[in-house]
Amino acid sequence: MTRKLTLADYPLAETRSAEVKGTRGKSLDDISLDALLNGDVTMEDLRITPKALADQAEISRAANRPTLALNFERAAELVNVPQDFIMSSYELLRPGRAKTKQQILDVAKIFRNQHKAPAIAAFFEEAAEIYERRGLYTHRF
Repeated sequence: MTRKLTLADYPLAETRSAEVKGTRGKSLDDISLDALLNGDVTMEDLRITPKALADQAEISRAANRPTLALNFERAAELVNVPQDFIMSSYELLRPGRAKTKQQILDVAKIFRNQHKAPAIAAFFEEAAEIYERRGLYTHRF
């Protein structure tokens, strides 16, 4: 059973390096120049994981930084979402890009159902409501 993370665990790379693991399961302790030169380390070993971001969120909450924690949790949901979908989705959030509320709600539905990203979906749903109130669906430029 893992213990609850606290502010004393920050930064994880220094305090819990054996527990911070890349997508192939190698810990930070397993990553060295020799391992890299031997071909034992790949980019997958260096990619951030949802767990690492969730751990950062936990530490942020312990530091009384709830907004930062929420951002880490949303980031954790995005780790495995294709980058081109992320970029096209966020492009819709620029004022005047989405022509209708439904366009943004459709993206929220994809985040929720296909990518299992409920916090990101809620972010887009909230944006859809705010954009409607502020009249941002009208092409402005």
